[in-house]
Amino acid sequence: MDSINLNQLTEEKLKYLRLLSRENPSIPSVCREIINLNAILNLPKGTEHFMSDIHGEYEAFYHILNNAAGVIKEKVDMIFAERMTPRERQEICTLVYYPVEKIKLLKMQNVVTPYWYKINLKNLTELAKFLSSKYTRSKVRKALPLEFSYIIDELLHAQPDEDNNQYVYHEKILDTIIDTDSSDAFIEALSRLIKRLAVDHLHIVGDIYDRGPNADKIMDLLIQHHSVDIEWGNHDILWMGAACGNEACIANVLRNNMKYDNIKILENSYAISLRALTLFAEQTYPELAPMDAALKAVSVILFKLEGQIIMRHPEYDMVDRLLLDKIDHNRGVVRIGEQEYELNDTYFPTVDAKNAYTLTEGEQHVVEDLRAAFINSHMLRKHVRFLYEKGNTYLCHNGNLLFHGCIPMTDDGEFDGMKIDGDVYKGKEYMDYAGKVARRAFFGEYNQSDVDFMWYLWCGKKSPLSGRTMKTFERTFVVDESTYKEPKNPYYRFYRQEEYCIKILHEFGLDTPMAHIINGHTPIKVAKGESPLKANNRLIVIDGGFCRAYQKTTGIAGYTLIYNSHGMRLKAHQPFESIAKVLEENKDIESTSNFFETQAERVMVKDTDNGKLIIETINDLKLLLAAYRQGLIVSKQEKN
Repeated sequence: MDSINLNQLTEEKLKYLRLLSRENPSIPSVCREIINLNAILNLPKGTEHFMSDIHGEYEAFYHILNNAAGVIKEKVDMIFAERMTPRERQEICTLVYYPVEKIKLLKMQNVVTPYWYKINLKNLTELAKFLSSKYTRSKVRKALPLEFSYIIDELLHAQPDEDNNQYVYHEKILDTIIDTDSSDAFIEALSRLIKRLAVDHLHIVGDIYDRGPNADKIMDLLIQHHSVDIEWGNHDILWMGAACGNEACIANVLRNNMKYDNIKILENSYAISLRALTLFAEQTYPELAPMDAALKAVSVILFKLEGQIIMRHPEYDMVDRLLLDKIDHNRGVVRIGEQEYELNDTYFPTVDAKNAYTLTEGEQHVVEDLRAAFINSHMLRKHVRFLYEKGNTYLCHNGNLLFHGCIPMTDDGEFDGMKIDGDVYKGKEYMDYAGKVARRAFFGEYNQSDVDFMWYLWCGKKSPLSGRTMKTFERTFVVDESTYKEPKNPYYRFYRQEEYCIKILHEFGLDTPMAHIINGHTPIKVAKGESPLKANNRLIVIDGGFCRAYQKTTGIAGYTLIYNSHGMRLKAHQPFESIAKVLEENKDIESTSNFFETQAERVMVKDTDNGKLIIETINDLKLLLAAYRQGLIVSKQEKN
């Protein structure tokens, strides 16, 4: 190492080494850090868990987080299979998932005794010890619950000795925990640690919001999670656009939540009052039930606002979506393309045939009221900020490309995109551009074009987050259901072919044979024999229908993907009944596992993106060590 030639160091690099020396001020400290980092490189990679299209289904999401998509049950079976019955093992799992609730229930059944505490404290400690084995002691320490960190650290690192001293010592610790009535809190702390160690990192591949009732609770869980990233879905960007003040996004959010009877999230969770809208609707459409009137009112407002955006942006190429002005009010039909279609509703008192996209005074008042409510919602802004902090349009991570919707393509399989201000954006460049504009819309000074683009990302023809032409007007007002079909981007034809998936992966700099595209957005119709694995396993679609509204179509209740040091596994989950069922009957989500790609050699930290960064750091530390030994930078003396 002394032979390293430092003469070629740039002034900038030397400056960096001096900064690095503040953290490692002596030769021994540098040596220790190099040894430590090299040790980390040779540990197995942590488990990654991928989920998508959660759509507000809080209970199912919460449970799959708690059971780590079945990882905890697998480890329990692995450790205790020869010592316990299946029922006993499931009892341990339920205790880990819901410690507070399970202990409360068992106390009511008079099951909880000092002996029960002793046995379960030992079992949970053994499980935590097993799960901690793939991490450094330092990382485990950082994950320990603060209130019991020292005690848990002691229990996890017991070593057998000649006189059994360690065993006696640990038995005394457990006895003291029980004697001081600390057992409940200690079990809860151990359970938190087990769940944290079971999954090292969580990926959410889009669509947290809409359809299900509790997206806000899911956001609160994600904010508390120790390590997470988010690839924005079209429903997420819709709420983000609403928080930016985009009026068409606001109207779409309202329409979606009224349609799925989820207005509580607006009024109770985000403190967004619908009073101005409902009063206007009752006055305008008195013959309808209050909620039906509000839905119709917001739908008409929506099509007006969308029309205004389309006319402001010819580059969106969406004039075919301008349908309000194509209504023949006398005949009750609308012209779409070259054909006329019957309307299911002919009463449009706020639509001026000559100025179809102009809001009435009453509609304008409603829009202004709602816009102020969305912009000023403290909780919504908190959640949206988190989406920006942890999210983007895509992510390249450990050799995989994650995105929610699509990479827009032409009919001949080339990358497609947008021409904006004279520049054409395609492929990776288009995804980067979309992410940049989305950030500007929220954090920058108000810019109409940037804010308008948030709506385009929700439903635009070439939006990478949507990937289809939405037919919201037809589905709302047209009788003929043949008009409802929403053409998909050609990407969804090509993504079944390996050569096109490889082309996309290369576009994002992922050139290894083990690289994959991990996709959400389109529910896999398992009941009809559709597979989530496409293009010779190069592409994995993990939207299997978390949302209850989709489960009759899909036949399952969601996919999750597990990527650990041994390979990739796809988990198909059956519908989640309830937390009460889990507690009372130890009834877990039934899941089937497909280990579709096994690594010939175990994947270690050195093979990951973080490993590459660690290797760079080690190389820099070696340079610093040489600089110390050659006197280029003066090493400090360590105190004895």
